[in-house]
Formats: sequence, C-alpha cells, structure tokens
Amino acid sequence: MKLQETDIYLTTLSREDCKTLWNDFEYDFDNPTEELNLGHSDEKAEGWFDEIQKLQGNRHIRLGIFKNDGTVIGDVALQDIDRVNRNCSVGMGMAKIENRSKGYGTQAVMLMLNYGFRYLGLERITANTLDLNIGAQKLLDKCGFSLEGRERKAVYLNSEMHDRLNYAILKEEFLAMGYEYLRR
Repeated sequence: MKLQETDIYLTTLSREDCKTLWNDFEYDFDNPTEELNLGHSDEKAEGWFDEIQKLQGNRHIRLGIFKNDGTVIGDVALQDIDRVNRNCSVGMGMAKIENRSKGYGTQAVMLMLNYGFRYLGLERITANTLDLNIGAQKLLDKCGFSLEGRERKAVYLNSEMHDRLNYAILKEEFLAMGYEYLRR
C-alpha cells in the first residue's frame, strides 16, 4: 500500500526503516510527547518492528512517512481499531526535530483520516496530546479535530503533572471539509 501526498508518501515500514527511525529519534524538550527514552538500540528497533508486524492490519495500521526522495522520516498509525464501534485513535511521530513543523505530519494524518473514513468505514477517530505540546495541538486543529475534553493532571512527565487533551473528528466532519484525496 502506498498513499501519496504532495511532499510525502506513506507505505509499509521495513525492518531497516524501523532501525533508522529508532536511531534517528530526537527528543523535543519543548514539545514532549513521552518519557525520555535513553538507550535506543538496534535490538529495541527489532522488537518494535516485530510488534508492528504482530498487530498490523488487525488492531493497528502503522505506516512509515517518507519524503518523496524515499527518506523515512516518521510513522503514523490508526491504533486500537474497534471494528464493531467503528472507531480508533491516530498517532504520529517524526524522528528528527528538523522534520517537525514542516507540514509533513499534517499531510500524513490527513492521508490516514481519509483511509480510515473512506476505506475502513470508521465513523470516529480520536487523538490525545499533552497540554504543553503546542505543535500537536496545532496539527490536530488543522486536520479538523475538535477538543472534546481535558484530563487534568493525568500524566506525570519530567517531574511535573500535565493535562491530557482529548480530541476527535467524526466522518461527517471530515467529509464536509471537502478533502478529496488518495492521489495515485
């Protein structure tokens, strides 16, 4: 599967792509998304690849984000797919800080929303981020998500408590945006 956009495309991650992303990951102290994970290794990248393969197509659909020149720069996923209730969550990450805030993430998330709503028959897609991750909040706003709630002091990170923000977009909201997609 290959989903094409203007500056990026999405396709399946290989074992080598996972190693590249794992080893290239740069922690953003200004927009943290998770605990600082020291000790990245090829062995951990192998474990991540194996986990992706185990869940791929069943509970998750995880694809690599590639620049049009073929360079892998991140990953995006529809996660915890609930086919009965027709919903899931979306998550996205860029390995290097230099590739963040350039529109690649927005393009990747929009491709996945289109795939989820138009091809998987989903009706609702959610996303969560921390209150201090302004970049993720802007991306979700651009993609048409609505802020639905705030879990106060839900995440302990870097010796402080932070709120978790809950976002969602419905199929009809996405379709109303007129976002005709999946260029071939």
